[in-house]
Amino acid sequence: MKKLEFISDKNEKISNLLLEKGFSYNSVSRLLRNKDVRVDGVKISSNINVCEGCSIIVFYDESMIKTEQNIDIVYQDDNIIVAGKPQGIEVEGESGVAKKLNAYAVHRLDRNTTGLMVLSKNLQAKSELDKAFKNRTLTKKYIAEVVGSTDFKGEKYKAYLLKDANKSQVKIYNKKVAGSSEITTIFKTLKSSPTSSVVECTLVSGKTHQLRAHLAFLGHPIIGDGKYGRNEDNKKFKKKYQQLHCYYLKFDGLDGTLNYLNGKEFVLMPSFYNFNKDF
Repeated sequence: MKKLEFISDKNEKISNLLLEKGFSYNSVSRLLRNKDVRVDGVKISSNINVCEGCSIIVFYDESMIKTEQNIDIVYQDDNIIVAGKPQGIEVEGESGVAKKLNAYAVHRLDRNTTGLMVLSKNLQAKSELDKAFKNRTLTKKYIAEVVGSTDFKGEKYKAYLLKDANKSQVKIYNKKVAGSSEITTIFKTLKSSPTSSVVECTLVSGKTHQLRAHLAFLGHPIIGDGKYGRNEDNKKFKKKYQQLHCYYLKFDGLDGTLNYLNGKEFVLMPSFYNFNKDF
């Protein structure tokens, strides 16, 4: 076991401080569960608030620290990998997640969106997963931190999305316009304050930048979103990248060699939400 000692430079959740030190989401949960974190000499097992100036000691295994190559592996077997994509890395390309894990990508997350993604280890699995994603039998839920106070209650919100390929951007409309596609998203407020809210987002349809553009259209852009948000908001919250994370994944509707995955659920909470909260 190795030992990390540092002094907190701000008032913050212990989980966020550990994530900033390079520990993975799963590792933070494990460290707290095993009481391997001490704050001012006291062992802790919950995601407490830490004050500026507190002394923190962490006893950890070297494998718990993430590097560029050490992407969170949430689950894997002979056919698939469920991985936690970090911020600032593409899904595909020479330095992308798929290349690093020597696997096939079956769906995408934006470069600065984090969270759960599925990759296949062989072409048969890729074919079956491609079919499931096309038929929308897999459930994906996201958590976003947005500007302003929200009161979403899990309703379905419908709109129309028009893609502008030249600008790599989309626009949202109340009514159908030429070339647009109908979109449906479910939004549910998890916590809210006068300045910002944490919202659970469930994709019913799945279009490019749907969550980011839809929330902005509803008046609550994702904090840090340079494309659909407002610069003044992002500066106020001191965030350069969208606070959007795919936290929940459930397999359903798979047949053939992957039917054993039906009903399996995976959860990976983001750093900007209290992952010990049961909801």
